[in-house]
Amino acid sequence: MPGAAALRGTSRGGQLLCWRLPFTSRTGGPGSTVSRVSLPPAPLPGGPPPPGRWHRLRSRWAARHALPRFGFWLLSRGAVVLGTCGALYVLNGFLIGWANAYDVMTGITSPSGVHPQWCAWPLSLTGWAAIPAVIGAAAGYVITEQIQDHHARELSDVVDELRRLAEPSSGGDS
Repeated sequence: MPGAAALRGTSRGGQLLCWRLPFTSRTGGPGSTVSRVSLPPAPLPGGPPPPGRWHRLRSRWAARHALPRFGFWLLSRGAVVLGTCGALYVLNGFLIGWANAYDVMTGITSPSGVHPQWCAWPLSLTGWAAIPAVIGAAAGYVITEQIQDHHARELSDVVDELRRLAEPSSGGDS
C-alpha cells in the first residue's frame, strides 16, 4: 500500500508485530490492525563474545594488503628497518650520549672516536647504508606510482588536455 507507515516491534515469541497507524489500515476505515510475521528464534542472551584484542590485531594486520603499495611497504619492510635504526639510536643515546649518537649516525664523528665502540659501529653502518636505502626506497615507490599513473593515460587524452590548457580562456578579464 503506497504511503503506508507501520511501527514494528518484536514479541517474546520471536514474532514480528506490525502496528499500522489508523490512516493506513488495510480496510481503509478507521482503526488499526496488527499482523504477525514469523521470525527465526532469537539468539540466546549474551550471544558470542566480542572479538578479543588478539583477533582484532590479527584482522588489522591481515587488512594491510588493502593499502596502496607504498603504505604496505612502509608497514611491512620499512617499519622493521626504521625500528631497528631507532632502537640502535636509543641504545647509543644512553651509552655514548645523544649528541655523540647523532654525530656517529650522520657520519660527523667516527665510531672509533667514541667509547664504547661496540655499539657505535652498527649505528654508523645503519646511518651510512640503511637510512639512505629507506629514503631512496620510499622516493622510488612514490615516483613509480606517479609514473604508472601517467602511463595509464592514452596519448590522445594527454594531447587533448595539453591543447585545452594551452587555449586562452574565453570568459576572462581583458
